[in-house]
Amino acid sequence: MKQVNYHIILASNSPRRKELLSGLDIEYEVRTLPDIDESYPETLPQDEVAEFLARKKATAYLSVLKDNELLITADTIVLLNDKIYGKPMDNADAKRMLRDLSGQTHRVITGVCLTSTQKKVVFSDTAHVTFSDLSDEEIEYYVEKYRPMDKAGAYGVQEWIGYVAVKHIEGSYFNVMGLPIHRVYEEIVASFGVRVAR
Repeated sequence: MKQVNYHIILASNSPRRKELLSGLDIEYEVRTLPDIDESYPETLPQDEVAEFLARKKATAYLSVLKDNELLITADTIVLLNDKIYGKPMDNADAKRMLRDLSGQTHRVITGVCLTSTQKKVVFSDTAHVTFSDLSDEEIEYYVEKYRPMDKAGAYGVQEWIGYVAVKHIEGSYFNVMGLPIHRVYEEIVASFGVRVAR
């Protein structure tokens, strides 16, 4: 495939996604738009929601995307017992989510959309995460100290709760953080011809 020098745009303010993309040693720019609608049809199969939202976010940028730009959008959801856990509304909601996840195995699905003016590649990655039992005191401590309001399922695996409560992960740790960076790397090289480590 022809090698292309795309200007890569990360459409996310997430510190975790910035950290992960920076780990690929590629130059990129963060560009975000305010108030992107993150709703989805209630009839949509749950394991398709993350891809749907990543694609929906990308659509909002199409009118301002230039020919030499490659846009990365992503969305992460947590699934437990056929229920989607997005970002908590407040501290009480975060604590409720963590009580639900305590002692259970849940799925973390991150959908990714890679978009240029010529093509679009959409994929998702799934990890299964098993939590140990959390006490009310531990949940209270984590939510009050770390305030995980910007995180699906009300937790960040790279934070204190990941150290004390995550017993097992089947799948990509980085996917649980918010971006399956190994898949992103594969796709920007294979599908878009981006030059990395050459």
